[in-house]
Amino acid sequence: MLEPSQSKNRIAGVEGEADGSLHRRPDISLLDERQWLYVQRFYQLSPRELQVAKHICQGLDNEEVAKQLRIRSGTVKTHLRNIYRRIRVTNKIGMLLTFVEKVAAIYGRPGICIEAPADNLTHKMSEGTNSPQIDIVNKQTEMQS
Repeated sequence: MLEPSQSKNRIAGVEGEADGSLHRRPDISLLDERQWLYVQRFYQLSPRELQVAKHICQGLDNEEVAKQLRIRSGTVKTHLRNIYRRIRVTNKIGMLLTFVEKVAAIYGRPGICIEAPADNLTHKMSEGTNSPQIDIVNKQTEMQS
């Protein structure tokens, strides 16, 4: 019989991450390093607040961020509270959307980096912008056009 914590982990998909099941967190980054530096300067984030914001925007929860940065989860909450106050939002989704909107206003549409199988995809550089953007295009769709 499973312990309560084990059943919670199975439901949350924690065990599925190691075996490559559908419950794996996607490898995605909405902003590149230059865009993160712009966000840091614009909102006057400390280096640690920037680290916390990056991890949260990658989909990590407070406990996972605390483990990654080797700090307490209460410290993560404090950093988040300071970020929320500074950018005038009340939650993580608001923070993410604010960052993406701010970067889009300056650089155009943010370049979304997605880990995808290379055999069925091609990369096309977006035209007409100065920011590094890559569109992932299915080869079959591109051939039909």
